[in-house]
Amino acid sequence: MTLPPWLAALLTRRMLICVFTGFSSGLPLYLLLNLLPAWLRSEGINLKVIGLFALIQFPYTWKFLWSPLLDRYSPLALGRRRSWMLLTQVGLVVVIGLIGGYSPQTDITVIVGLATAIALLSATQDIALDAFRREILAEDELGLGNAVHVNAYRIAGLVPGSLSLILADHLPWSQVFMITALFMLPGMALAFAVSEPVAGVPRTLRQAVVEPFHEFIGRRGWQSAVMVLSFIFLYKLGDSMCTALATPFYLDMGYSKSEIGLVAKHAGLWPAVFGGLLGGLWMLRLGTNRALWLFGVVQLASIFGFAWLAAQGPQSVDATRLSSLAGVIGFEALGVGLGTAAFVAFIARSTNPLYTATQFALFTSLAAVPRTFANAATGWLVEQFGWFGFFMLCSALAVPGMLLLVRVAPWHEAH
Repeated sequence: MTLPPWLAALLTRRMLICVFTGFSSGLPLYLLLNLLPAWLRSEGINLKVIGLFALIQFPYTWKFLWSPLLDRYSPLALGRRRSWMLLTQVGLVVVIGLIGGYSPQTDITVIVGLATAIALLSATQDIALDAFRREILAEDELGLGNAVHVNAYRIAGLVPGSLSLILADHLPWSQVFMITALFMLPGMALAFAVSEPVAGVPRTLRQAVVEPFHEFIGRRGWQSAVMVLSFIFLYKLGDSMCTALATPFYLDMGYSKSEIGLVAKHAGLWPAVFGGLLGGLWMLRLGTNRALWLFGVVQLASIFGFAWLAAQGPQSVDATRLSSLAGVIGFEALGVGLGTAAFVAFIARSTNPLYTATQFALFTSLAAVPRTFANAATGWLVEQFGWFGFFMLCSALAVPGMLLLVRVAPWHEAH
């Protein structure tokens, strides 16, 4: 029996690899975004301190600074990409397993150090995984392959954002973090199972540092390059800030950790998975440019659902409130799944395969700036404006990125 073209495109070895790269990449980030704030909040740490914890994610913003090292050097005999994948994954297993053994009330400095180590290892892993994925995918597979990666990235959020929260109601936090760490093992298996991509290696470290930037600016021109970089920074600014304190927001609205784990996280996962997959398939017809427009509008509109939920304030939880929460989060996740699929495909399209690690790291670093620095102020903004005002501000901050689409991804140019 002949498979439909869309299904045949999905059922390939390269798409399966994208599942593993997405899961390995997403788990440590969602641990920092969801599990760590929930742990700190449940241990009595205030919102301002939790918001400032976003600053420990600075490696995601600055990873382009050391990405040339991953383009130039291979620390193990496995090759450049596989070596760095394995080294960072081993480090993540160790550090994630250790962090839960400390008390937020008395060991906050140690926790900051270990959380920063998780971010550093995770960001370095992302450099290797992004380059590896870009090098194994053909040009016509970038949209779908990155959509699969994003979906698996989201599914990885089930572990720290759902399973670990549920376990936290029944086990000590130290055991919760140890169990969470074990979910990095599939990524380690991937590093041994795949073949190293055949790609050109810079002859010197200087070439690895200079040429990626020279090539990008030469290809685009200064004005166009600045526009592209500004767009990458702004496109997901509002959405990133909107969900920065999602778990503390649910807790403040009166939901328990188990309810968040069972309802909120699942309601957010499957629409995001569906949206990402649908977005990847739609891009085969729409092209990346039009997908950025259409999916970006859905992503922006979804923020208003959180403002509506915040306007209701804390109430006793019943079936109606759980349904409202699931609906709001589900719509937001659908918009983000669609928007992220197009956004990551745009980033991949903007790289040159000769300088994958450094250029991909530069672009994704810019995309991480809002999550790292702007999100650090979210706790202060919530205390100043309240949850409703905060979400309205997030919706306003989502507009500039949409306006830049006129220049960087015109509707009439099919790409």
